[in-house]
Amino acid sequence: MPTAIDAERLQRLLRDGPLEVEGRLVEASNFVLRVWVEDDEERIPAVYKPIRGEQPLWDFPEGTLASREYAAYLIACAGGWDCVPVTAVRPDGPLGAGSVQQWVGPLDPVGENDLLRIDPVGAVPEDYLPVLGVHDEHDQPLVVSHASGEQLRDVALLDVVLNNADRKGSALIVDDGHLYAIDHGLTLHAEEKLRTVLWGFAGQELTASETRRLEALLDALRAESAGTLWETLRGVIHEAEVTALRDRVDDLLETGEFPTPPDDRHPLPWPLW
Repeated sequence: MPTAIDAERLQRLLRDGPLEVEGRLVEASNFVLRVWVEDDEERIPAVYKPIRGEQPLWDFPEGTLASREYAAYLIACAGGWDCVPVTAVRPDGPLGAGSVQQWVGPLDPVGENDLLRIDPVGAVPEDYLPVLGVHDEHDQPLVVSHASGEQLRDVALLDVVLNNADRKGSALIVDDGHLYAIDHGLTLHAEEKLRTVLWGFAGQELTASETRRLEALLDALRAESAGTLWETLRGVIHEAEVTALRDRVDDLLETGEFPTPPDDRHPLPWPLW
């Protein structure tokens, strides 16, 4: 659901504007609310994730998911990725501090998109990339695959940069032909955590435009003076996590290709959708 308000103005509105709660999104694993913020020209839906509603996790510090959502948006903007909805950290709200993100897609979701598929062996569309072999309840072999378009590839590269530990198919939303990626709470850990359904790009060489994007982000992360991305992120996530982010970008530029799935840990989220 795009809005006529520019991103900077919308971010201020999400952070400071009047907020009206519509109701809870009951399918979310954490406590998540759909809310509305009002501008002079329009009423804008958003997603409010209060910190107090975050479920404790064994491998991520408690109470940090909202900050990671915001940091992911800042990093996407710095690298020129136009796939993360406008996001802000709100210091107050009906349930306290939390992240507030522009709602994208229809107000009443219509179900799964076709970016991720499961087909019998031999029936995978030519333009889809295989990810995983599975079996159905009758022990018949099936293949999980995903689309190969440029927008999805952009998301896959951003996920590597963010070290996204939970890229499910349901966190990919197409709105009027534009692909958005949401749910970035489980990102930016200092340890390697990448779990994604988008492994079909593994081993593919980075394009010139992807390399330029990474170089621009790395330049922003190398500048450690006041007001830079590096300093802003240090105020949002741990410094060790910012350093790990910079190292990941550096490694991507050095290898020049998408990473391959690791052998020493599970590389997929669950569920996949």
